[in-house]
Amino acid sequence: MTVPNQLTMLRIILVPVFVAFMLQDDPWLKLMGAIVFAVASITDAYDGYHARKYGETTRLGAFLDPLADKILITAAFLLYVHMGYLVLWMVVLVAIRDILITVLRVYAEFLDRPVVTSREAKYKTLAQNVFAYVIMVMLLMKEKVFFGGSIAVSVEDALRSDYLDYVMLAITLFTVYTGVSYLVANWNVSIRKSSDGD
Repeated sequence: MTVPNQLTMLRIILVPVFVAFMLQDDPWLKLMGAIVFAVASITDAYDGYHARKYGETTRLGAFLDPLADKILITAAFLLYVHMGYLVLWMVVLVAIRDILITVLRVYAEFLDRPVVTSREAKYKTLAQNVFAYVIMVMLLMKEKVFFGGSIAVSVEDALRSDYLDYVMLAITLFTVYTGVSYLVANWNVSIRKSSDGD
């Protein structure tokens, strides 16, 4: 297995570690969880760079890399739902979109017609990551031991406000849009393959 693929697998393995730390009451363990999340995200940036620089791009990596991203972000969003900061149905829509696209990718690989990630999908991933990071930072800021009581109260109020819902709704709509675009653009994958075999 290539180094980029090993880093991708490491990112997947780190997901339950990140969640386990973040679910603890101890603020220092939550800080460790945020660090694990940051490390997992860094591996995403580095594995792609390493694969391109050393010519280690593989079809397995092209499939696993975005899958690992989806698992990490979905885990973060579900964690925020559990904490009461995000609405479940939005996260479910995002997860369903990602499952459908992953199935499409697997099917396209089986037909030897890999699906290329669109520019809109990359923007979607960037938006999801930035939003997940912002909430992560806010979760740390609401811990009195790190930033004091007054800041903690203000941040908690911000987390409980409607603004997070508005941002998540925008991200959800954009995510669904990119999913529909994927499906439309690749709807005839099997049809073309069937025609080639006739």
